[in-house]
Amino acid sequence: MSAPQNAPPIETAGSLSDPEAASIVKSAQRKASLRLLPVIAFGYCLAYMDRINISFASLRMNVDLHFSATVYGVGAGMFFIGYAFCEVPSNLLLLRYGARSWLARIMLTWGLLAAAMMFVRTPWEFYALRLLLGIAEAGFFPGVVYYLTLWFPVSMRARAVSRFYIALPLSSTVTGLLAGWLMGLNGRLGLTGWQWLFLVEGLPAAFFSLVIFFALPDGPADARWLTPDEKTFLQRRLDEDSRRAHLGHGAGVLQALLSPKVWAIGMFFFFSLTCSYAYGFSAPAIFQLATGWSVGYVGALVAGLGVAGALGMLLNGIHSDRTGERSLHSIVPCFVMAAGYLIASFAHSSWIVIASLGASFVAYNSLLAPSVALPTQFLAGRAAAAGIAAMNTITMFSGFVGPYWMGVMKDATGSYNAGLLGLIVPSLVAAGCMYGLTRNLARRPAPAPAATNLAEESA
Repeated sequence: MSAPQNAPPIETAGSLSDPEAASIVKSAQRKASLRLLPVIAFGYCLAYMDRINISFASLRMNVDLHFSATVYGVGAGMFFIGYAFCEVPSNLLLLRYGARSWLARIMLTWGLLAAAMMFVRTPWEFYALRLLLGIAEAGFFPGVVYYLTLWFPVSMRARAVSRFYIALPLSSTVTGLLAGWLMGLNGRLGLTGWQWLFLVEGLPAAFFSLVIFFALPDGPADARWLTPDEKTFLQRRLDEDSRRAHLGHGAGVLQALLSPKVWAIGMFFFFSLTCSYAYGFSAPAIFQLATGWSVGYVGALVAGLGVAGALGMLLNGIHSDRTGERSLHSIVPCFVMAAGYLIASFAHSSWIVIASLGASFVAYNSLLAPSVALPTQFLAGRAAAAGIAAMNTITMFSGFVGPYWMGVMKDATGSYNAGLLGLIVPSLVAAGCMYGLTRNLARRPAPAPAATNLAEESA
């Protein structure tokens, strides 16, 4: 893999403070946004669909295969165990082999395994395939976040993150719209509806691996669609950000893995994603119990909430970049999440359940862009690849805890209310983690002002 972040700048006339240079950097960022972010976003949409489509499949699969809520919760969570343990090795291999080759490999293997879920018959087969699916997909998200640091300066990263991460809530929209139709194919060609769901939503990821391989250059130096000046000035701007990072190119992998800041942001995501996964893998069942609606209507509801979540993510990410503030843009949504879970756990009206859980879902999606952009401000280079992967390793265990918690509480109490009530605690703890981290970053002496200044607000 080429290492564009370490490549020496090509000497050209002018400096970064020149209006012409600023215009060149904006042009480079605009091209990168148009050429890279849609490809990455579509890939992540496929990834998240294959991760959560069992939430709809379970409405029939659990009955057909006689799976209890606890068995389902364990199986849903096994994905994240495999994912977590392979995060750091996967990101280090991305550094070795290059972004396009490694991300394409990830997509190919997870797509085939996601489709293979149609062959599940026993709890242990369910557990094993979910574990392997997590191992296959490990490194995709942290690899993409690291990849964005090779293209977008710090001041634009929340927007860049939101423009690809919007695929997360929109994947709920796509899954919700497809679920009713695919589940309605029950009996076609001897397959159940949930088997069609796994097959039709799994294979596209395998085919899309070819698009990833041919569309993503490993870095700006390999992008044939950038001019020499665009490569030069963009790299100089990224190098400025790297010099300001707490853990930059000189930091080792171990130093990044042991950094208290990495662990702090990892714990923030662990607690916030515990809530997200607990909700995400249970939402179709909760809404169906609350409303009595068919799978198709529940799917349409989930789809609508996905659109609302996408809007919340984009707007909060844009505002966070424009104000330069990350803390409150992440903390306030945590309190909204806690309030939504509290109301839903006591609500008797179906529409109050929908509104309160919908607010929690939108709030969670809105915190993602500013909070994901935060670690790229204090990590750079190899430390960023290792640190972001370590952060995500800590985070991924939430994918086991959340569904397992909801499954156990459903079996123990006969409803999801106690499980939702328990999600108030991790929502508030996440807010505390973010407050502590951003206070720590604020106390650190500010770096010396750079000799150059670029305005990227219109990029």
